[in-house]
Amino acid sequence: MITVKNVSIRYLMIYDRVKSIKEYIVQKLKGEIKYEEFWALKNIDFEVKKGEVVGIIGHNGAGKSTLLKIISGILKPTEGSVNVQGVVVPMLELGSGFDQDLTGRENIFLNGAILGYSEEFLKEKYDEIVEFSELGKFIEIPLRNYSSGMIMRLAFSIATVVNPDILIVDEILAVGDADFQAKSKARMMELMGGGTTVLFVSHTLDQIREMCDKVLWIEHGQMQAFGETEEICNKYEQSCIGE
Repeated sequence: MITVKNVSIRYLMIYDRVKSIKEYIVQKLKGEIKYEEFWALKNIDFEVKKGEVVGIIGHNGAGKSTLLKIISGILKPTEGSVNVQGVVVPMLELGSGFDQDLTGRENIFLNGAILGYSEEFLKEKYDEIVEFSELGKFIEIPLRNYSSGMIMRLAFSIATVVNPDILIVDEILAVGDADFQAKSKARMMELMGGGTTVLFVSHTLDQIREMCDKVLWIEHGQMQAFGETEEICNKYEQSCIGE
């Protein structure tokens, strides 16, 4: 379902304080722009089969979220290639694309359209989305009056209304209060049990052990290991103890 071949992504870190495009062009032409190459990912190579749940682990800044964005098509790799087969639902930065001045109801159709859902589909699933989010009458209130937990609940409810071929998840099971967290986890397990292929980033190894078939370990943009869950989690824990 997913083939990642020697994927690398490079950023140019500019140290000069350029305040406008004009100033940048002038300094660039003069050769005065100072920058350093930073490889956020380097030579990442792995495959995910249909129905597999693959966890991605590593310390903060390892490149985990960057890899998910490349696989989702949000970022383009500098080198290498990604081949994805099937409908992908990326659950990254839940709530991005929401308009704070629109109501919850209006944002269902706005965010749903961004995710690629048709208006007809959203109308059909509207009651289901509202019921799962537990927002009730608040669905007609502008998002600027929502708590952060309410926004996350709405975003999660919209994103998981379909059964995608591939689900890409970045640290989002801590959505809302304890009851809704349990509910969102049950929904994730339902999707995984239905044959959905999943890429899942988490810093909680207990979650990784419970939910994943295989694990990819990344540090400083470099692939450390890829294999069976228990083996890779144990190696990761041993490396943390040695630090």
